[in-house]
Amino acid sequence: MQDSSNCGLRNMDGLLNIAHTRFGIGLQFPENTTPNTRRRASRMGIGYTMPMFGGFCIMFLSTLVFAFGESFPVLWLARALQGVGSACTSTSGMGMLAQAYPDDLERGSAMGIALGGLALGVLVGPPYGGVLYEWSGKELPFILLALLALADGSMQFLVLQPKVDRGEPEGSTIKQLAKDPYIIVAAGAITIGNLGIAMLEPSLPLWMMESWGASSLERGAAFLPASISYLIGTNIFGPLAHKMGRWLSSMIGLLVIGFCLLSIPSATSVTGLIIPHFCMGFSIGMIDASMFPLMGWLVDLRHVGVYGSIYAIADAAFCFAFALGPFFSGPLVRSVGFPTMLYLIAIINFIYAPLMFLLRNPPSRGETEPLPANAQAVLEERYEKIEGSEITRADGYQYDY
Repeated sequence: MQDSSNCGLRNMDGLLNIAHTRFGIGLQFPENTTPNTRRRASRMGIGYTMPMFGGFCIMFLSTLVFAFGESFPVLWLARALQGVGSACTSTSGMGMLAQAYPDDLERGSAMGIALGGLALGVLVGPPYGGVLYEWSGKELPFILLALLALADGSMQFLVLQPKVDRGEPEGSTIKQLAKDPYIIVAAGAITIGNLGIAMLEPSLPLWMMESWGASSLERGAAFLPASISYLIGTNIFGPLAHKMGRWLSSMIGLLVIGFCLLSIPSATSVTGLIIPHFCMGFSIGMIDASMFPLMGWLVDLRHVGVYGSIYAIADAAFCFAFALGPFFSGPLVRSVGFPTMLYLIAIINFIYAPLMFLLRNPPSRGETEPLPANAQAVLEERYEKIEGSEITRADGYQYDY
């Protein structure tokens, strides 16, 4: 009973904490944390390989703390460290992909695969943890995860050879990007698109128990279709959204999520949740696979092609939904009821969907103001002409394309 209670507290506080720590780390990326170095860091970043490698080192440490920690403060610290490490890896990873794939179609495909990795972790995690916990207790799952993180960090050290890269041009600051209305709309789509599932995670299992006495297996399996379809959606719409229009893909996704939320309260068994959850997960995949590469494209179009800050905003928008969900779902269910809460979120999706028209053809920065003096020269050095064909090389990496 005590383990179950601790698990519930870790899930709720962990969601809030990881969102807050990701937001804080994300907004500072690639800046340092001391006031004296912030001004220098805003002029010149440190590249992507070092934050990514550092993030995996932090996650390795936090996973070991999870394995052997017993008290709530220790587990809270482990969750906070995991949020910091996750912020470093996700923000730098997306920035690295955006830099390594300047072609918009290839960038969308690469980010779709990366987001599919997120879905795969969500899909494999619950059965992996559940089976190993029943078999050997809580230590073994986390020890194996720590070894996996260590192996991944070792591969990064050998392949990417992490180092501080001072060759980046001056990028737009967080404040400048946050003032861009098109970036705000894109980030809002990520938050609104994930808000529905974030509200469902803490409230749906309780509603299933109250409505038809769902078993623990049914409550755990309810979200499985969403995880599977998210994995499918991100891989399909990575390249497809580029062809059909990322604004259109996101608008359709928001509308479908709205209709799925409207249909969930009518379910009378777990089978009635399969289609709504499958469609919802697929639609969230449409939105994420469209908006993440689109935000990189907006930086190329309207700012300077340095991507750490923009993917800090994108990651914070994603996590903001999972901070709002657990925080507001309980009070809303108590005040208006579970069905009405979902109807309200559906209305928010319907209202926000038409804003995707603004992303159909945003104006470029060249129509308003020039790039910084040194930025264009540095960006042009990323392209080399070899025997008459253009080969793209990402600065600071040990491989060619």
